[in-house]
Amino acid sequence: MIAFLSGRLAGKTPSMAYVDVNGVGYAVSMSAAALAKLPDVGESVSVLTYLQVSESGAALFGFLTQEEKALFERLITVSGVGPKVALAALSTFSPRALADAVAAQDTSLVAKIPGVGKKTASRIILELKGSLDAGAESLFGAAPDEKSVVDARLSGAAEALLSMGFTSAEADLALKGAPEGAAEAALLQYALKRLGSR
Repeated sequence: MIAFLSGRLAGKTPSMAYVDVNGVGYAVSMSAAALAKLPDVGESVSVLTYLQVSESGAALFGFLTQEEKALFERLITVSGVGPKVALAALSTFSPRALADAVAAQDTSLVAKIPGVGKKTASRIILELKGSLDAGAESLFGAAPDEKSVVDARLSGAAEALLSMGFTSAEADLALKGAPEGAAEAALLQYALKRLGSR
């Protein structure tokens, strides 16, 4: 299994990149979006790869991000979707946008992928929605929402208070009603003022 290639970009076409790894040239099929982000010919490049071996031979598919590769691997498990259609999907949508379209069960949006009709779009949604039903979160990890950021700040301030010898009950009481959106240091100041004014 070839997991990645690191070398020099020897050339590219509208559908393929040629990577020179210590004098060995690899032809790597890539999405149009990934090819557009490659450096100039002659510059160093690193590409994540997926090796497909079939009766007709072996083919390497390349990706610039782990998200692209993960979505490609999920797409080719759908019956009727091969590597070419999976690359067309990645050329049409960003991995996150496609995962969100699948999660929203938007058949008409998924059908905008070249080579995908309504029937195949429905199949993609049906077979992937279980693994992508939380949108891109199951594939890429959740983007930190405001609530989790605030919770992290509050728990950081609470831990600081505990390390100063306050009990967890005192820390919770001191942080009650803390200003929203305040940084961890400001929360700690607020709590210490409340504890000092008792």
